[in-house]
Amino acid sequence: MIKNSSATVNRFPSLAKTMFMYENKTEPLAPRTVFYKRIAGNAFRVSGLLAIMLLIGTFGYHCATRPFTGWLDAFHNASMILSGMGPIVTSGFTNGGKIFSSLYALFSGIIFVGAMGYIFAPGLHRIFHKLHLEADQ
Repeated sequence: MIKNSSATVNRFPSLAKTMFMYENKTEPLAPRTVFYKRIAGNAFRVSGLLAIMLLIGTFGYHCATRPFTGWLDAFHNASMILSGMGPIVTSGFTNGGKIFSSLYALFSGIIFVGAMGYIFAPGLHRIFHKLHLEADQ
C-alpha cells in the first residue's frame, strides 16, 4: 500500500524517467500517455538503429562483389538480410564479400530480435506491473 506523501505526489518528475525508466513495483501504474510515449520513443530509437544497419548493409553489399553490385540490388540484399529472409544476389562475391555477408547476417539477426524486444518492453512491463498491483490488493 502506498502512503500519501510529498514523494508520491510528483510520480514522474522528469522526461528521462518517463522515456527511459519504468516505474518501480511500489509505484502506481503509469498513465497511458506515458506508456504511449515510451513505445513511440523506443520505436523511434529502433528505427534509427535499423536505418544505420541498412546503410551499412547497402554499402557492404555494393562493395562485396566484382563487378560492384548496383545500389538498388545492394539495398535489396541488405533489406532481405536485415529482415531475416536471406540474400538475393549471391553470385560474384569476393572472399571479403562472403565474410562481410556472413557477419552482417549474424549481426542483423541479433539486432532485429533485440530491437523487437526493446519495442515490446514497455507493453510487457505494463502487463507484469498491472498483475503485480492486482496481486497486492
